[in-house]
Amino acid sequence: MGESEYYFGNWNYPTSIRFGAGRVRELPESCLELNMTRPLLITDAGLGDSDIVHRSVSFCEAAGLPCGVFSDVQGNPVELNVTKGAHAFKQGRHDGVIAFGGGSGLDAAKAVALMVGQERSIWDFEDREDWWTRVNESGMAPVVAVPTTSGTGSEVGRASVITDQRDHTKKIIFHPKMLPKRVILDSELTIGLPAGVTAAVGMDALSHNLEAFCSPLFHPMAEGIALKGMQLIHRSLPRAYRDGSDLVARSEMLAASTMGTTAFQKGLGAMHALSHPCGAVLDTHHGLTNAVVMPYVLAFNRSGIEEKMTRLAAYLGLSNPSFQSVLDWVLELREAIGIPHTLADLGVREKHVAELTLKAVVDPSGSTNPLPLNETNLSDMYSAAIRGELAA
Repeated sequence: MGESEYYFGNWNYPTSIRFGAGRVRELPESCLELNMTRPLLITDAGLGDSDIVHRSVSFCEAAGLPCGVFSDVQGNPVELNVTKGAHAFKQGRHDGVIAFGGGSGLDAAKAVALMVGQERSIWDFEDREDWWTRVNESGMAPVVAVPTTSGTGSEVGRASVITDQRDHTKKIIFHPKMLPKRVILDSELTIGLPAGVTAAVGMDALSHNLEAFCSPLFHPMAEGIALKGMQLIHRSLPRAYRDGSDLVARSEMLAASTMGTTAFQKGLGAMHALSHPCGAVLDTHHGLTNAVVMPYVLAFNRSGIEEKMTRLAAYLGLSNPSFQSVLDWVLELREAIGIPHTLADLGVREKHVAELTLKAVVDPSGSTNPLPLNETNLSDMYSAAIRGELAA
């Protein structure tokens, strides 16, 4: 078996996935399997007029599937992006959604597919208690997801993160059937990703796998997936950063991204609790923010994760397996791929800490952090990350 053949296959976990370079050509077949005849491709503004979008649309049209494009989606998508997307869906008489792009495009597209058949506000479907039961399932549109980055893993997620501009908070919109029924993981689509974006989204994938692994909940399947995901990132993120045309590294990062979101069924933690408010208030890049706060959160959690970090270090083949060797690896990886060391580098200042802390303490991601979170320790982590003071 050749190397290209090795990175090619059909998977059925956690949904139906076509994995391999060039498989975006099978987009029409995936649509037809879900009875789509007039799909709407939804992506972010940066990709709307890109070659990969034009090619994907042409594949659909050549197969007799008229395909519209909606790209009025910003980074850290807001309710208005979803509302406009749902209007475009109805106006164009579409019958399915192609979620295309990075995390913003995928999350917005999944939310549009949910909202096209609902009478309630999107905020009535926030991931709280049993609010997902309010959804009119028969009104949901089918989704084929095609990621073009390797970080968010939203293509295998059952939720969308949407910013509520009324109070500047990121809210998780959830329904089990928001999980796309078909996914295409085509490493060729990630070739044009700039090195800086490759680094930021790759660290997002690491944060998903790492926080899932550290979660105190019992979920051995997710824990195993997270470990393997981090091994792929360990060997492939630096390669993808240095050589964006390395299809093996790109393939492994796509897999690791999907694995991270599959694994965080086990939970997330303080990295995401700290990051979400920064994105909602200051519009920072989600993956990049996770990357910056990562070592500060590890240092805070040390007493609760020492044994797990020793196991992780051994699995990754780090010398002198220990908590310290994992922390050193994270710091060295960040430096090698150009990740800033402080939140100040992202525009976060001490004057923002009070507001950010109030949002972080109620962020649902923090409920599965290895150590309990409160306003004091979250505020301290923000301040440490702003000043670059890492006490490990």
